[in-house]
Amino acid sequence: MTDIATCLELGGVAAGAGGLGVAKVRAPRVYWSLVGMPTTWGRFTWTYRDTMEVCGLTVQPSGFRAFVRRNLAHSEVRPVAPKVRRVRPTSTGLRVTLRLPAGLEPADLAASSERLRHAWGVRSVTVAETKPGYVELRMTGYDVLRRVRLPRKAQPRDLVVPVALREDGTVFERDYRAVPMALTLGANQSGKSMYQRNLIKGLAQLPVGLIGIDCKRGVEHGRYAPRLSALATDPESAGQLIDALVAEMEERFDLLALHGVSDLWELPEQARPVPLVVLIDEVAELFLVTSKKDEPARDRTVMQLVRLGQMARAIGIYLEVCGQRFGSDLGKGATALRAQLTGRVVHRVNDKQTADMGLGDIAPDAVVAVTTIAPDRPGVAVAGDTSGGWSRIRTPQTSPDEAAAVCREFAHLTPVLPFLAPFRPVVQIAVPPMPLAPPVVRPRPVTE
Repeated sequence: MTDIATCLELGGVAAGAGGLGVAKVRAPRVYWSLVGMPTTWGRFTWTYRDTMEVCGLTVQPSGFRAFVRRNLAHSEVRPVAPKVRRVRPTSTGLRVTLRLPAGLEPADLAASSERLRHAWGVRSVTVAETKPGYVELRMTGYDVLRRVRLPRKAQPRDLVVPVALREDGTVFERDYRAVPMALTLGANQSGKSMYQRNLIKGLAQLPVGLIGIDCKRGVEHGRYAPRLSALATDPESAGQLIDALVAEMEERFDLLALHGVSDLWELPEQARPVPLVVLIDEVAELFLVTSKKDEPARDRTVMQLVRLGQMARAIGIYLEVCGQRFGSDLGKGATALRAQLTGRVVHRVNDKQTADMGLGDIAPDAVVAVTTIAPDRPGVAVAGDTSGGWSRIRTPQTSPDEAAAVCREFAHLTPVLPFLAPFRPVVQIAVPPMPLAPPVVRPRPVTE
C-alpha cells in the first residue's frame, strides 16, 4: 500500500508539473496568475533596492538624512532609491508606482528598462509618467503579442478606434482628435494591410466619412465600397479628389469664420460638418511619374496633400497615409508631408533607412526595435508619436472578408456629400446564379 501511495503522489506531482508546463504555453494568463506573478512579486520585493543600486537608479541622501542615519539611528548611510508606493498585479504583469527622489527623472528609468527586465525575469518593462514625481513601472510577465485578442470593452467611440494590443497588455487606440495625421510603413507581408483593415473595421462603425485613395486600381479599398464616400483608383483621379478636398477645406474654414470659432468641434452640432478620414494606400504611387509631362500634375497633388496635412485638422479632415517606404528620395514635398504626419506606426521593414524615415525624427530609440521584428510575426509594429514615447504593438488577425462585412453592415452610416458625388464608388451587388431548370422529358412515340 505504501508503494502505491508513493506512486500516486509522484504521479500527481508529475501531472501537476506537466499541467503547468502546458499552461505556460497554451494558457499563459493562467500560468502567470498561479506561478509567474507570485514568483516575480517575491523576486521584485527581495532584490528591489540592490537592483536599483546596481542600475544606477539611486541618488545620494541629503546631508540631514545622512546625519540622522549616521549619528542617531547608527545605521549605514545608503543611496536613496525610488520609493515603492504601490504594487498592483494584473492579468498580464505587475504595475509598480514609484515616487522619484530629487535628482531622478522618468528618462533615467526608461534608459535602464532592459536591465530591469533581465533582473526581475519579466518579458518587458516600460515606464510611464503618471504625474510629476511619480512613474509607473509596467512589467509584462509573458509574451502578450503572441496571440492577440482585443478585450470586448474595446469598442470604437468618438473618433477613437482600438486597433492593436501593446506589449504591456493595454489597448493601442487611434485617436484622431489627439493625433489627427498618421503614417504607417511596412514591407510586404509585414501586417501593414492588416493594420488598415482593423482601422477601417472600427471607423466603419462611427459617423464619419471614409475616403479611399488606392492607386492599385482599388484592389485594397474596392471591397469597402459600401462604406466609402469616395474612392480614387489611379493618380489622375486621386489628384482630382484631393483638389475637391482642399476646396471643401476652404469652405469649412469660411464656416468657422462665420461662427467665430477656430475648431470644428466648437461649432453647434446642427451646423457641424461630418468628419472625414482620408485613407491613402501606397502613397509612393502619388509621387512617381513615368514622363516629364506628368510632373506638374504630380507636384500639384503633393502640394495639395501638404496643405491638407498642415491645416485640415481644424476642420475635421484627417489623413491616414500608408506605404512601404516614404522619404526624400520620393521627390519634392515628401519630407514636408511626412513632417505633418505626427502619428507613426512602423512594421517590419527591409532596411534601417526606412525605419529612420518613420521613427528617426520623433523616437530615435525605437529604430532599433523596428529592425528586430521577426519576419514570422506579421502585425507586430512599433508605434511612436512626437512626445518621444513608443511601444511595440500587434494587430489581431482580421481577414478582408471580415472588414468588408462590417462595411456592408454599417453602409447606412455613409454620409451623402455632394462635392464627393463624382468620386462615389459603384457598389457591385453579387447576384446569386439562377438555378437551372430541370430538363423536360418528352414521351417517346409508341411504334407498332
